[in-house]
Amino acid sequence: MTDRSAIRIGVLAPLTRPGWVQAGRHLLAGLELAVGEVNDGGGIGGRPLEVVVRDTAADPQRATAAVDELARLGVAALAGEYHSVVARAATTRADALGVPFLCSSAVLDALTEEPTEWVARLSPPQSHGWQLYADFLLGAGHTRIAVATEPSVYWASGVRILRDRLAPRGGTVIELDARALAPTAVCDALADSRATALLLLVGFPEPAVSIVRSVRHDQRLAEIMIGAPAGQPEFAEWSASLGDDSAAVPFLRYLPERLSPLGERVEKALLERLPEVPSFVAFEGYDTVAILADMLRSHGSDRARIAASWPHVAVEGTRGQIRFSRTPGISVWQWAGAPIQVVDRDPAQPDRFRVLHAT
Repeated sequence: MTDRSAIRIGVLAPLTRPGWVQAGRHLLAGLELAVGEVNDGGGIGGRPLEVVVRDTAADPQRATAAVDELARLGVAALAGEYHSVVARAATTRADALGVPFLCSSAVLDALTEEPTEWVARLSPPQSHGWQLYADFLLGAGHTRIAVATEPSVYWASGVRILRDRLAPRGGTVIELDARALAPTAVCDALADSRATALLLLVGFPEPAVSIVRSVRHDQRLAEIMIGAPAGQPEFAEWSASLGDDSAAVPFLRYLPERLSPLGERVEKALLERLPEVPSFVAFEGYDTVAILADMLRSHGSDRARIAASWPHVAVEGTRGQIRFSRTPGISVWQWAGAPIQVVDRDPAQPDRFRVLHAT
């Protein structure tokens, strides 16, 4: 008898606060669009593809529990997640349980403590993106950089990457503790620091929104560039929260100069599912399912066979051809060709993005 039961993929995404809900919704929109297309095309050998979604709410412990549950439910693989610290907890547990995990959107270099065969990643490592951002700062004439930061493995890693990239070129990184300093105190410290740029290594909406408003309306800081390498301005919620103050804040985005023909088609379909222009996270979601569906067609739903096939992936995604390889210093299978841009919102038209620097 032919097996017509659904092949399940477990999906992790931040869908409630304090997670970045808009990112989670974009990720899920891309994933679900691709699943619908797979099933419209006959599924996987006649079996439908089904996603079993769990909300991580940016909580590592909740993500770990979700991985345990999804593994018990018999998912063939895991996918998704946006927050790096949450993804690190999830990948560690997936590795321990022997469940293949295609991480869609988290960038922390050390997703697992030790090298693993069970995990692959679509987004570029944090070190690659943040080094490009440091190069952008230097090219724009910024060598004295202040960072407003909160305690986090992710933020601490970002500070280290920036410092290591800037210091040999005469750059300086000055840390401002956003937990200890109110936004007005951040402005005072910034004025005293003689920095020409302030980078937001903090949560959104708060304290990021309050810091931006305070800096933008402080006459002493009129010439200060505000940046957000982690990508907070990518989503419409940023613009809605800050209005005119949302523009001219450079951030990292993982899109090419031009989408592939597939990407253009997917963009149109995503526009019908989302209330705003789809972010790079939505494309990462779509590509995640495109890869897993290709692997399932070729290797079946056995977890070990899926994990063994990462190095054989060759899939045309929305942002270029995707292959996985081993990258020095990265513990998981990595798409090394992920595009990276530094962009900002145009002050003349805040819903339009300007590309300032790119790979």
